[in-house]
Amino acid sequence: MELEQLRCFVAVAEELHFGRAAQRIGLLPASLGRHVRLLEASVGSQLLSRTTRSVSLTEDGIALLEEVRPLLARLDELGQKFRAKQHRRSRVLRIGAIDSAATGLLPTLIQDFRAIAPDVKTELIEGKSIRLVPKLLAGGLDLAFIRPRPGMSRNLAVEDLFSETTVVAIPTSHKLADNKSVSILDLANVPLIVPDRRSRPHSYDLTMNLFAAAGLHPDITQVTDEKQTIVSMVAAGLGLAVVPRWTSSLASAGVRFLPVQEEIGRPTPKLPLAVAWMKAARDPQRDALLDLLRQNLERYSASA
Repeated sequence: MELEQLRCFVAVAEELHFGRAAQRIGLLPASLGRHVRLLEASVGSQLLSRTTRSVSLTEDGIALLEEVRPLLARLDELGQKFRAKQHRRSRVLRIGAIDSAATGLLPTLIQDFRAIAPDVKTELIEGKSIRLVPKLLAGGLDLAFIRPRPGMSRNLAVEDLFSETTVVAIPTSHKLADNKSVSILDLANVPLIVPDRRSRPHSYDLTMNLFAAAGLHPDITQVTDEKQTIVSMVAAGLGLAVVPRWTSSLASAGVRFLPVQEEIGRPTPKLPLAVAWMKAARDPQRDALLDLLRQNLERYSASA
């Protein structure tokens, strides 16, 4: 029996729902289901009774849950204890951040933090929310700046911060580039570049919701993952892109970033930003940075 398989089994056993259990531990449902099947093969017994409508524990599943749950809790407790000890020795604060937060928020926040805690080193790890959350749950990060979503792990504290406004990345050679702002009607029948929804659901839905609210359908001609790649493709004239405002700090010759016009009765969607950390982990360095963030939130959000 592997530890990851046991964690997956306990999550399903407590939630009695594969989708909720997968969200809780930051895995795709198919991956979680594979871990549970491997565990059942390892112990040689069916642990869960599954139908199209429900999930329940078998007798062997109940027995295994009673044995495993206190062991996993003890392992988590020991892991947090040793991680806290390592943090005290190294005094390195590991911060995860989605790309726009890493570009727009973290440089100023870290600079301010160094002024009040010069002996604490910071390590910034960029990634997508779907990658940062499992790393945070596994103890690889002390806190993470993410796009929040429903059904996140109950082991996490998640604090909403503010929302990023929307801009449109446009090639400087495009006829819209000389405008002061852009309406969604201006983007009708214009080739658009969007991120992959599987890895960036918030950013993808931002574009789709803008068009849906206007009764339009976007002309998506290119799907790519990284914001810098999107901006580079815009510069090459492959299309326009609806992006968070902080993306405009990614310097690229040949691209202008114009705000999206607010329509009466139809507010422009924004992208939420939140900070998350493990509830049970005590970390005075992390808490000092969170306090600094809260005290200066209005100033930090002014550019969003």
